[in-house]
Amino acid sequence: MDGTLVDTEHTWLRCVAGLLYEYGAPALADDITAAFAGLPLSRAAELMAERTGRPAGVLARRLDRVFTTSIRTGLTIRPGALRLLDQAAALGVPIALVTASERAVADLVISELGADRFLLTLADGEASRSKPHPDPYLAACLGLGVAPEDSLAVEDTPAGVTAALTAGCRVLAVPSVPGVERGPRTVVVTSLTEVDLTDPDLLAADPD
Repeated sequence: MDGTLVDTEHTWLRCVAGLLYEYGAPALADDITAAFAGLPLSRAAELMAERTGRPAGVLARRLDRVFTTSIRTGLTIRPGALRLLDQAAALGVPIALVTASERAVADLVISELGADRFLLTLADGEASRSKPHPDPYLAACLGLGVAPEDSLAVEDTPAGVTAALTAGCRVLAVPSVPGVERGPRTVVVTSLTEVDLTDPDLLAADPD
């Protein structure tokens, strides 16, 4: 969701960087800040606590409030995202939204995109473990009634790609931060506008 369907990954990272600065953490290079990309709120707060010495619970509440407020001010849908969702629907492909964001944030985005576009949605805390663990994708595949190896996960961060690959899914990656590379079961594009779900090469990657 964040960074693939809507341009919220960089909003998330700006909120993280802003709070780290506020709480006196040393300046972070862009690649270090990107380590927070795709993480659930609880894990991001733990990393922030390590860098600031502040309680993770306090940081989680602040980050949740700041990020949610930022999302409410307006969402930018990523180029090609709606076309890709519409093409999947036209082809009869069931769609699940799997996000590391909290349910309140997910619902804000879903209401903007249209809840009818998704057969099911899975937010942080609704699987046994969050990304980068495979649990959210395994739960989504179970809910859709498809095997992971027959599914295609659309991701933008190393944490998300790791979750999907570990679950056994193939991955279409449109990176929003460094660290995502083409590889077995992973196709990398610069924009979803490049993607055609009827292209046989999209699923032709070596399964191992």
